[in-house]
Amino acid sequence: MRCRAEALGVSSGDQNLKLSVCDPDRGFNPALDRFVGPVLARCLREKIRIVGNFGAANPAAAAARIRGMAREQGLREPIIAIVEGDDLTGLLSADELARRETGGSILRGATKIIAANLYLGAEPIARALDQGADIVVTGRVADSALALGPLIHAFGWKYEDWDRLAAGTLAGHLLECGSQITGGYFADPSFKDVPGMADLGYPLAEIDADGGMVITKPAGTGGRVDRFTVIEQLLYEIHDPSAYLAPDVVLDVTDVMVEQLAPDRVRVTGARGNPAPETLKATVCVDGGFLGEAEISYAGRNAAARARLAAEIIDTRMRKRAPHLAFRLDAIGVVSVLGENGGTLSRPWASDAPDVRLRFAAQSARAADVELLLDEVEALYCAGPAGGSGVRRRLTPRLTSASCVIERKFATPRVTMVGDSA
Repeated sequence: MRCRAEALGVSSGDQNLKLSVCDPDRGFNPALDRFVGPVLARCLREKIRIVGNFGAANPAAAAARIRGMAREQGLREPIIAIVEGDDLTGLLSADELARRETGGSILRGATKIIAANLYLGAEPIARALDQGADIVVTGRVADSALALGPLIHAFGWKYEDWDRLAAGTLAGHLLECGSQITGGYFADPSFKDVPGMADLGYPLAEIDADGGMVITKPAGTGGRVDRFTVIEQLLYEIHDPSAYLAPDVVLDVTDVMVEQLAPDRVRVTGARGNPAPETLKATVCVDGGFLGEAEISYAGRNAAARARLAAEIIDTRMRKRAPHLAFRLDAIGVVSVLGENGGTLSRPWASDAPDVRLRFAAQSARAADVELLLDEVEALYCAGPAGGSGVRRRLTPRLTSASCVIERKFATPRVTMVGDSA
């Protein structure tokens, strides 16, 4: 079942009103048309395979949309493989998932699981390519599997060839954040300069049958590929360098060597692998209540003093109307990251600031509680300091996610082929 939750409003009582809308045509990545549409014709014409986890919560619907794109562009019907089997909904109860939660107690006492999905590995992707898929659409898979699956298919790697599987997993890890390895999220002017970031190139990995790889990028694109960008990405989100857990292998990067071959060409070698773990990671989502946000601006003469007065007014009113509701106050560009959730600014800002944008935010299980804050911010128009303008308010349903460790027996990867000659 593919569902999306929408906040429809608040009843006359204190209860928030939510509606779960089950839509069989939704649930895949909403940017699918922008991802696949521009390249679909060329890929089908030149027999370039596409593998993507843009199926998200509904791979079958994503496959149907891609077939629709092909018809709209007058292309042949592609052979599409749908990879499913990550959905744990109905297989484990909330209590069973709570017992498997790691690093927290988010699921303790939860009565309803909205989504529970395992990170599948590379095997179903390789199987789909073996069966002739032009396009492989997956739901939840490990990022590394998107690279390792095609490598297993192309080179016929065995599922117990741990060092080659480790090399393919490392390739996937290096590529998984796209242009992060070509200078994105790396640039720090005068410390780590990156040329041509407005035309940042996405990375390419040239990989041989033994798992050797060279990381590069398309000629004529911006960015940089060197030992520094590669090593930074290599260490990104690594907990234990000797045991990076993936569904297909336990990757050991402690002996990895990174060598600059030429401008924008870096060789990476030395990945080692150990047998795949007995368990898989799962992401489990439960209802996270509502997030309310409201903003207002003060500009011109004495703007900072008027903004401070507005903040003090909201703090006083909320202490009277909803003392149980914690909320956050930010002065954007002054204190908008390092503040606290105490309802007041953690430090003052310059008294001569020419403009100040205040942001108020609160979270609660009940929409009505959060809307008290939003109403008070909007009321600053006529019941606050002079010159307040540009109020924006938003109420957003939220999901809270937890990580669980799940036994492999609950993973049931399925490959369904659709399309011409499937």
